[in-house]
Amino acid sequence: MDTAGTHRKPFGHTEINWDKLDKTKFYVVGAGIFTGLTVVLYPISVVKTRMQVASHDAVERNAFSVIKGLLKTDGIPGLYRGFGTVITGAIPARIIFLTALETTKVASFKMVEPFKLSEPTQAAIANGIAGMLGSLCSQAVFVPIDVVSQRLMVQGYSGHATYNGGMDVARKILKSDGIRGFYRGFGLSVMTYSPSSAVWWAGYGSSQRLIWRLLGYGTEHDGPAPTLGTIMLVQAGGGIFAGAAASCITTPLDTIKTRLQVTGLEIRPTARQVVKNLMAEDGWAGLYRGLGPRFFSMSAWGTTMIVAYEYLKRLCAKDE
Repeated sequence: MDTAGTHRKPFGHTEINWDKLDKTKFYVVGAGIFTGLTVVLYPISVVKTRMQVASHDAVERNAFSVIKGLLKTDGIPGLYRGFGTVITGAIPARIIFLTALETTKVASFKMVEPFKLSEPTQAAIANGIAGMLGSLCSQAVFVPIDVVSQRLMVQGYSGHATYNGGMDVARKILKSDGIRGFYRGFGLSVMTYSPSSAVWWAGYGSSQRLIWRLLGYGTEHDGPAPTLGTIMLVQAGGGIFAGAAASCITTPLDTIKTRLQVTGLEIRPTARQVVKNLMAEDGWAGLYRGLGPRFFSMSAWGTTMIVAYEYLKRLCAKDE
């Protein structure tokens, strides 16, 4: 998926550059594919968010008890609280992200190429820069959606308010805080998602190349091209590694951000106060609340997303 040019790569044919894609088909088909993935993986986000905002005396302190409680009170729909809001904003946010990602990646590779770094290092730097900038560009759309959806995810749970859908949340935020209320935790969102995206894409780009080398597809490889199944397995492996690295590094910031965003409209704690409360309740472990679901979410989402994304690019490649 990384666009460093194919003239010096033995597996360059596994990568499709941005200028080789039918953009209209890419956006339309991509919207359908990623909507389907969101349907499958969304419940993990609900569980993670509830674990992060649970009070110290909450009964549901692990993933299984959260799932059990949701199913008991709301059934399957409980696992999809806030889904409508997320899916509405996810499509434009993802279009912005992927466009910025791919266009920036091309420029980043050209920028690092003169330094004659190893291929995995070049891929890590170029992908990391592209992932970070792509995330920065999409945050303006994503953060308001995140604020609304997370309130719906935790409504009625551990002392949080209840709402009559996403529009009700939006009206109450506007009434209480105005437009800036939708950007509560924006700084932490940027600090969470931009590094997370940078680590994820850097990890994916470099690990994918290392895996190819281990499989014998190094710079001197002149044998047959890898099969489609091998390509997909390598990409999936890169996605798992990237998700593991990103979740471990950025979970503390994600926990703080989530708590800031779901706090009641009448309460406005600072990030420092949130950290202080978490430390008082659980020590350093408090900053890693929801690490299990976040690790699983980022690995599962990352793996399925990257395989689907690479398939989407192959599907939308222009005929030569």
